[in-house]
Amino acid sequence: MNDSVESSNVIKIPTDKLALGMFVTAIDHQQSKVAIRNPGQIKHRDAILKLKKNNILLVWVDIDRSSDTCGLKKAGKSSSVSSLLVRKATVTRDSQQAQAKKLLAEAKGLIQKVMSETFSGKAIEVNQFEDVADKMIESVMDDADAFKCISALRTKDAYLLEHSINVAFLLVTFGKHLKLDRELLKQMAVGGILHDIGKIQVDNEILHKPGKLTPEEFEHMKLHQVYAIEIMNETKGLSQVSKDVCLMHHEKLDGRGYPNGLKDEQIPQHGRMSCIVDIFDALTASRCYKEAMSPAAAFKILMSLTPFHLDQKLVYEFIRCVGIYPVGSLVQLSDERVGIVWDSKGRDALHPVVKCFYSIKYKRYTEVTMVDLLKSELHIERGVSPGSLDVDPSQFY
Repeated sequence: MNDSVESSNVIKIPTDKLALGMFVTAIDHQQSKVAIRNPGQIKHRDAILKLKKNNILLVWVDIDRSSDTCGLKKAGKSSSVSSLLVRKATVTRDSQQAQAKKLLAEAKGLIQKVMSETFSGKAIEVNQFEDVADKMIESVMDDADAFKCISALRTKDAYLLEHSINVAFLLVTFGKHLKLDRELLKQMAVGGILHDIGKIQVDNEILHKPGKLTPEEFEHMKLHQVYAIEIMNETKGLSQVSKDVCLMHHEKLDGRGYPNGLKDEQIPQHGRMSCIVDIFDALTASRCYKEAMSPAAAFKILMSLTPFHLDQKLVYEFIRCVGIYPVGSLVQLSDERVGIVWDSKGRDALHPVVKCFYSIKYKRYTEVTMVDLLKSELHIERGVSPGSLDVDPSQFY
């Protein structure tokens, strides 16, 4: 109890997953690690109840100092190399994700500010979005994986803000894959950030309705693109590409989309890309009325929308760009462990590095382990949607 030296094999777990014998070293307070005065093994259920009563949702547990009967798998000598890889990869990813979080917070703050100002009738200043777009492009060029992991940490309440940022990020990533020039990427990113700006004029009860819209409500929702046309026309310095991305993401190749019912070649490539990206991000996000879909399931829907709604060739390219199991997504391995796709650079889609943290077979957290599928006999069984798990994966990103 008095030993203050913490081992390197420490994980963060939800309070409601605590068990007798687990060695608690710290609590998670406002996303910060706060050491407790008397760290030690949990001896009585009352200790767990006290944490819950004090609204402590997450705690830090030292696996090596926990009892053998608490359900946590301890690391042996054979796993020391794996543990080293975890720590090394985490340090690298932590620094990259810190930058990604900073960019995400900046973008969310900007969008929130501009939405409020636009609602009040103030004109949009394009240059501030161009600055964010430049940083986003730099992030993608340096290492898109860190941003992908951060974008996986979505909140239902902030959907509109996060969706706009993710659409912009995906457009840049997709555009880079298609070898589009940097200036075009920048204009597409600005359009992506602004693509749902018209929703500031939509009735809040309809915008946030936790269920399927009635035909009348859907017609009202579609008006966000009419409002967007008015906002775009009043915005000085906005490129045509940015306007297209904003105003074409609900158009369909067969002419049945809105707001203008454009058809075939009337929709340029960047407009068609925005349609694909907008649908994909909406499908893979949790909403107040639905759980997030796995990327693999979302790809099936995208394919079902070709060739009448979406451009088939571009959908195939988008799937190649993102990958069947994108970085940041959850997968189940053949040994029934669940993990986060952590690294895919220089690899085929089926053999990424996976950060494993949970066992479906044993219904418990496991030692956090990096599994390189290029060097393992294991393989990916399927993609997993976060809502299908009885655990919170966000603490392992």
